[in-house]
Amino acid sequence: MELILEKIEFPEGCNIIFGMSHFIKTVEDLYEAMVNSFPGILFGLAFNEASGPCLVRKEGTDNEMMEIAVKNQRRIGAGHTFLIVMKNAFPINVLPAIKDCREVANIFCATANPVEVILAKTEQGNGVLGVIDGFSPKGIELDTDITNRKKFLQDIGYKR
Repeated sequence: MELILEKIEFPEGCNIIFGMSHFIKTVEDLYEAMVNSFPGILFGLAFNEASGPCLVRKEGTDNEMMEIAVKNQRRIGAGHTFLIVMKNAFPINVLPAIKDCREVANIFCATANPVEVILAKTEQGNGVLGVIDGFSPKGIELDTDITNRKKFLQDIGYKR
């Protein structure tokens, strides 16, 4: 077994959701979950099929986002994983619908941070051991940090 670290590469200002599912129907169901959760959302998704022809299946509303998702999923190469790359939306807008998708078995991360995927490679293929989402903490939140956090949530419309 070999351990591999793969970065998920996506443009600044975009968010991703990286997860695991179990069925080819995932592509259609995740597409519907996305467009029904956030009308006009721009996204691309790629799903690594784990049996049969073992294709990278793709769908979305934005060709650039689909290409980015496919390129990452080809590099990651882990069966039954999916990657959604979205712009002009946040994971919080779509995560409830994604989690409710019957095929979704796990969400590894939902973020705009840099992400590294820890993979195990065997003769059979690649498997996800986990992800590194963002960076390690640098300190403990102070009162000014709490004020800034609350202001940020107000600025993006999640608090009054």
